[in-house]
Amino acid sequence: MPLLAIETTCDETAAAVIDAEGRVLSSIVATQEKLHERFGGVVPEIASRAHLERILPVIDEALSRAGITLADLKAVAVANTPGLAGSLLVGVAAAKALCVALDIPLVGVNHLHGHLYACQVAAGRDVFPCIGLIVSGGHTSLYDCRTPLDFKLLGGTIDDAAGEAFDKVASLLGLPFPGGPSIERATASGNPRAFSFPRSFIHEPDRLEFSFSGLKTAVRYAIAMPGTPWPTEPLDSKLVADLAASFQAAVVDVLVAKCRQALARTKAARLCVGGGVAANKPLRECLTRMSEELGVELHIAPLELCTDNAVLGAIAWERLRAGESDPLTLDALPGLIR
Repeated sequence: MPLLAIETTCDETAAAVIDAEGRVLSSIVATQEKLHERFGGVVPEIASRAHLERILPVIDEALSRAGITLADLKAVAVANTPGLAGSLLVGVAAAKALCVALDIPLVGVNHLHGHLYACQVAAGRDVFPCIGLIVSGGHTSLYDCRTPLDFKLLGGTIDDAAGEAFDKVASLLGLPFPGGPSIERATASGNPRAFSFPRSFIHEPDRLEFSFSGLKTAVRYAIAMPGTPWPTEPLDSKLVADLAASFQAAVVDVLVAKCRQALARTKAARLCVGGGVAANKPLRECLTRMSEELGVELHIAPLELCTDNAVLGAIAWERLRAGESDPLTLDALPGLIR
């Protein structure tokens, strides 16, 4: 009997059906990009309302694609942390209702842990223990993952997450939302050495933290210094390309350096990477080169599992096998659970 996984942590309404062997029988994602595009970022109230409209059709489509009915479900998994409070509540409420109606277990899932577990789903075999890098719009974190259920936070961002910085810098450059793909496209003709942007903590191996706020500010000042007027006309395309390339290079350098430092500290032999920014091609290439240099086994979630999706809920099978589930008092927890 498979389980149904529900994902509504931010701006993607998703449901997936996954069997006990980790096979994905269906995966449906309803994106909200067009709803938030004109704001240059996710608007929580709009996201919550869109989840309410889409959650039941998405669940129904996931069951239909998998060729099953509600009566065939073993359990319902739901990402209940971290995320936007209103968005999380929609998924948690839907999951609870199904569990009450069907009298089956409810399993809460940490969304970030699920991003790393996606590497195991893709690999089709055990990838733990490992160092795990989550790099997304809301989170940039390093974990020492001893087992699929034992994650120790090594360090995270002290301000902007990498994906958030991509979105904000894209807005400064006049590029469309979401910022990650827009900036990567803009770098095609850019010079990554045109601007010498800061790389916070890169030479501090004992500090496995991230900071991208200063980098974002440096891009802003490269366009217009304090006290000078902001350009009223669109930026020159060559300037945009050079700024985008230099910014992206700084982010990639920091992420790779911190992974290298975490591997050295823990002596881990495996690195797993997940989250939306993990779709960035230069980052994937640099992580691959670093892993080959160090002789480390690398697993990066495939592109379709980098952005938010309910397949991440496959980690719920690990909890079920361990005899774990949650009461119907399970709450939505928007803050980062360490």
